[in-house]
Amino acid sequence: MTLQTKPNIADADGFYADLIAAHDGLSEDESAAFNARLILILANQIGDRAVLDAALEAAQARR
Repeated sequence: MTLQTKPNIADADGFYADLIAAHDGLSEDESAAFNARLILILANQIGDRAVLDAALEAAQARR
């Protein structure tokens, strides 16, 4: 399984700006909870356990 790690989002800068804006006014705990909810929503959308496992491995490798 090869994970897509190159830019693949239309208007990536706009998405990033929206993501940052979604955190406006949130405490650190609220921001962490928002990120957790977003991750679970996106993981559910992906749905493929092999892709999710590859993403976990890629994220751990970038620590």
